[in-house]
Amino acid sequence: MSEADPAVQSVADMAEALIACPSVTPAAGLVFDCLEAQLAPLGFAVHRAITGEPPDGPVENLFAIREGPEGSRHFAFAGHVDVVPPGEGWTSAPFAPERRGDLLYGRGAVDMKGAIAAMVAAVREIPAEAGTISFVITGDEEGPAKFGTLALIDHMREVRAIPDLCLVGEPTSVSRLGDMVKIGRRGSVNIWLEVEGCEGHVAYPHLADNPVPKLVALLADLDALVLDEGTDWFQPSNLEITDLTVGNPAHNVIPPKAGARISIRFNDLHTGESLSERVSGIAESHGGTARAVISGEAFLTKPGAFSDMVASAVEAETGIAPELSTSGGTSDARFLKVLCPVIELGLPNATMHKRDEAAALADLETLARIYRRIAEAGLAG
Repeated sequence: MSEADPAVQSVADMAEALIACPSVTPAAGLVFDCLEAQLAPLGFAVHRAITGEPPDGPVENLFAIREGPEGSRHFAFAGHVDVVPPGEGWTSAPFAPERRGDLLYGRGAVDMKGAIAAMVAAVREIPAEAGTISFVITGDEEGPAKFGTLALIDHMREVRAIPDLCLVGEPTSVSRLGDMVKIGRRGSVNIWLEVEGCEGHVAYPHLADNPVPKLVALLADLDALVLDEGTDWFQPSNLEITDLTVGNPAHNVIPPKAGARISIRFNDLHTGESLSERVSGIAESHGGTARAVISGEAFLTKPGAFSDMVASAVEAETGIAPELSTSGGTSDARFLKVLCPVIELGLPNATMHKRDEAAALADLETLARIYRRIAEAGLAG
């Protein structure tokens, strides 16, 4: 990769440099070296830390800040440099970025090293006197996320660097750059169910207690639940059965227990705790137990000044008015929303997590200009 000054590198050059650093989650080391080398010449003080213990750690994170005049507003860019495993069948090596035609190929081009490169390019066009700008970058968004952005939030609170606004560069666009902006996300909870029975010979059922019919009845009750009809900004919550396990190798033995797993994506009419308690009550009525892991709560950044800034920037550079949405999965915005209003905007997501992941070269340049407009408006208040 080129060793040119970041001030004269194109967005694609910077994206290539990041893609060329293998960073399957949890990312560490080289990819953070690369990002630090891009930010430090622009006046950013870079803090890097490795936190957490196995099995979900250690995780490396980066917080970089360029202080503006005292009392100025603080705008934060947030994202992640870790990527999902590339898998097989790529046309070119996933961590050897390649430009073919109008596209830049490589794992992370869309999700989301391309967006991070656009953020860096945007910042170099904004003078330091405009205000404080920071980068909140984790190496563990695609993984358990226990020691990623949560650790960065702790650090930001410790050094009293709380932003006024935060923009996350997740790939939110659908058909073309800027056509969708995320102003919220549904919450997520996974629940493991288990029903105990008593093993025995299938010819003597009166001497056993088969847990499978109980589990089937439990799952039928859960599958029949209508959690809500949706809200003004959220689609209806949905409960899905994602696993069913008995683990019985013998055809003539009634099993001692049976288990299942469900996943609920929920809107702001619920909390992870309230849903967990509801499922637990239904499980108990069938003689079962429920163990819940809440991945995140639903949140909404209500349409207003911030979403207007984002929409205006998108329209100025693309000519389209973005749709404000809360669709899709979870992101680190679910954590960052405790600090300040947060919105997500990034590249078209058609190839994210797929082989031959690719971003349009023109989109990278346009996204940098959009990010610059948003940050300038956010700093101006």
